Amino acid sequence: MRVIAGSAKSMPLKTIPGLETRPTTDRVKETLFNMLQPYLCQCRFLDIFAGSGAIGIEALSRGAQWCVFIEKNKKAAAVIEDNLKFTKLIEKADVWCRDVLQSIVLLEEEVPFDCIFMDPPYNQELEKRVLELLKDAKFVNEDTIIIVEASLETDFTYLQELGFSIDKIKKYKTNQHIFLRKA
Repeated sequence: MRVIAGSAKSMPLKTIPGLETRPTTDRVKETLFNMLQPYLCQCRFLDIFAGSGAIGIEALSRGAQWCVFIEKNKKAAAVIEDNLKFTKLIEKADVWCRDVLQSIVLLEEEVPFDCIFMDPPYNQELEKRVLELLKDAKFVNEDTIIIVEASLETDFTYLQELGFSIDKIKKYKTNQHIFLRKA
């Protein structure tokens, strides 16, 4: 796994061994960032269920101003910090090693984020629980783009009742990215 473009282009990233995290493949990451590129310049980025930090690091490498990484697994959070130091992006980031749902409550005083990316464990409805909190969060406004990585089977029929609209859906072989905004 590596950074695809920007200031840290081609730099390899560590991940924790085993199946506790599911790194986004380079091909999927490249497609995702081709769609996100217009939003990245000087943006505030939030990487939820951050794993190795590859998505947030890619955003920083491509011009994001600031990124908050939320990952409750201590080993994974340590890997994110190592990856940020290695890519020399540590000064543009904050790594929170804590539960995602608790963290969202603690983010209430933050300036709105421009992009929020979440890649929760598949088929546990964690994305729904996070979106239930984000719908009323002060750090999410109508301009904030929210991207959810999920399995192809994930049901998103509840989005309208939570006050979100779908901008775009990008399907891959085994998963999908859903691009949302507050309606």
